[in-house]
Amino acid sequence: MLKILKYNKKNSQNALELFLDRRKLMQKNKASTVSRILKSVKKNGDKAVLNYEKKFSKVKTKSSKIFFSTKELNAISKKTDKKIKLAIDQAYNRIRKFHSKQRFLSFKYKDKYKNELSYKYSAIEKIGVYVPGGTASYPSTVLMNCIPAQVAGVKDIFLTTPSLDSKINPAVVYAAKKCGVKKIYKTGGAHSIAALAYGTKNFVKVDKIVGPGNAFVASAKKEVFGDVGIDMVAGPSEVSVVADKSADPDFVAADLIAQAEHDIYAQSILISNSEKLINLVNLSLKKQLNKLPKKKIAYKSLKNFGLAVLADSRKKIIEVINIISPEHLELFTNNNEKIIKDVKNAGSIFIGKFSPEAIGDYIAGPNHVLPTSGSARFSSGLSVNDFLKRHSLIKITKTGIERLSSSVINLAKYENLDGHANSIKIRIKKEL
Repeated sequence: MLKILKYNKKNSQNALELFLDRRKLMQKNKASTVSRILKSVKKNGDKAVLNYEKKFSKVKTKSSKIFFSTKELNAISKKTDKKIKLAIDQAYNRIRKFHSKQRFLSFKYKDKYKNELSYKYSAIEKIGVYVPGGTASYPSTVLMNCIPAQVAGVKDIFLTTPSLDSKINPAVVYAAKKCGVKKIYKTGGAHSIAALAYGTKNFVKVDKIVGPGNAFVASAKKEVFGDVGIDMVAGPSEVSVVADKSADPDFVAADLIAQAEHDIYAQSILISNSEKLINLVNLSLKKQLNKLPKKKIAYKSLKNFGLAVLADSRKKIIEVINIISPEHLELFTNNNEKIIKDVKNAGSIFIGKFSPEAIGDYIAGPNHVLPTSGSARFSSGLSVNDFLKRHSLIKITKTGIERLSSSVINLAKYENLDGHANSIKIRIKKEL
């Protein structure tokens, strides 16, 4: 099932990187199509949004109602199964508690010249949350994207999800109401990203857009960045599982499958120093896949992008982890702490056999919106700080400008910025 790469040769790193790059290249570039969509929405507003929604979602409705009324949302929310409500309530409380500990405190201090230097935070005012529809309609996406914004103090949260035919997951609505979402729009795709970024008659123009989506949505977010903020340009989900001979092969196989069922482009990688374990995991994968409702998706993902890396030392295992820079990293070994010490690149790390990645998707508390496709080398998961702006405040005293002026003037002249130097000199002269 999983192809085996023996990481013990001079060209092993190149072979691994080529394998990882192949998945990235197979996700076709949607930039030209997306660019046309964005321009059309910018020019034609709601009309373009509705036309694209009907075209791509194949919705035949004549309705031009682009968002749900409060009455509709209340009625839909009541249809949520009681067990799901309880699960959402518990997840909400745990996620909110974790994120409430993230807020940075503003600070202020005075230097020896009595200059006041400080840092303050303020929340972004309006955000748009994209929630995929259809088979990928997840209330967990609502919680993970909205709660950190709520904790940060974002005033207005708007959500969009494909539902022009008014068919929407009741649990998504229940979660949105719990998170204080102000309005839910009925559209998806790149056109909805454009509508949130530029505003239309019905879509409120937001300051930042967050949330997962397909290749078109990811490309649209990338293109509107600069006009609005975005969380990240995320690709298909991924997991790397590090396991030694002590690991239960059924647990390992189950977690690889859990990731693979997301998408045919999802990636599940096993890293081990035991060839015997790899073989046992492959046998377990075949058995467990037969019972899986989404076995076709998971099988295709594992066949095309799944991999087992056989590395015979901890040093090589660490090297493999940091090259992959996985979104999710699971550790099933007798030396988890020693491995963690040297891991530099990973979105979220799950430690021990009772910490499957799935628990992080829903209820553990930390955010499941994480960097993918190797971007954990330079970025982190969504947090409260993604919804806060930092402001530096500078108040210089007369003594302060006198004592610091010569350094500023010298540096400004060195950079050929005489206007900068003069803005200091004129103050010193006036005060003499």
